[in-house]
Amino acid sequence: QVQFVESGGGLVQAGGSLNLSCAASGSTFGRNVMGWYRQAPGNQRELVAGISSGGQRNYADSVNGRFTISRDNTKYIVTLQMYSLKPEDTAVYYCYVDTYARRYWGQGTQVTVSS
Repeated sequence: QVQFVESGGGLVQAGGSLNLSCAASGSTFGRNVMGWYRQAPGNQRELVAGISSGGQRNYADSVNGRFTISRDNTKYIVTLQMYSLKPEDTAVYYCYVDTYARRYWGQGTQVTVSS
């Protein structure tokens, strides 16, 4: 059974920074992509950033240049460094792992950016 431990969410003022961390366990994922989606109230879940096991990164246009994603392949840990946060970044952030077979989701962590 795949399990996730997410941490790092919270409340921050606009312009501030937060780091999210996610550790996945319970399976050997093989070649995979790990990353983060987010969902604000009333909105669809959207991709924030992803990073492949080979190190290829992709970012949503709205966060490119402000967020940095990285991973530790030995431990299936993915981190998201978020800088220059804006109120519109407020959402529940969900960690995910994409394998050849399916996508796994974390439980989500709240990020709130006050103006």
